[in-house]
Amino acid sequence: MDIGKRIKNLRLSKNLTQEELGERTDLTKGYISQLERDLSSPSIETLFDILEVLGCTPKEFFDEEEQEQKVVYGASEHTFFEDEEKGYQVKWLVPESNEKEIEPVYLTLSGKGAFKQFEPSLSETFAYVLEGKVTIKLGRKIYTAEKGEAIYFHASDEHQICNEEDVPATLILVATDSYL
Repeated sequence: MDIGKRIKNLRLSKNLTQEELGERTDLTKGYISQLERDLSSPSIETLFDILEVLGCTPKEFFDEEEQEQKVVYGASEHTFFEDEEKGYQVKWLVPESNEKEIEPVYLTLSGKGAFKQFEPSLSETFAYVLEGKVTIKLGRKIYTAEKGEAIYFHASDEHQICNEEDVPATLILVATDSYL
């Protein structure tokens, strides 16, 4: 078991520096560095103090299954929603993506369909048009993107993605801050 690497990954996931972790556990930055590089081994008491500050139970820390991250998501894990009235279908490609930093979806807009209109936010949006042509309404400006083109914008204005054509359009859409 690589205790140092696990401590470091937990610390980074909590956005703490070695110095901040050291201050919260009454340890020095140098000692935290030695632990993370497996140059020193903590006592059980010290390890439990570190884990408490990092919000991790000993069981979670030592559970091998817990540590393995999910990398591949099959089609059976996708979540599907359709709004026939507005003319769109959305498929969430990663089941718990609303808990993650980015949220990837597969979006289909029927002919003359439109995705939800969103309020301004701090999120960023990326999309890649797989089929058809879409219109992006961002504040008072309007942009179009066709098959093979990428879309990227900060969602600092009211925004919506529409299909003004008679044929369906599909795109992969990825948003930060899970606002979809």
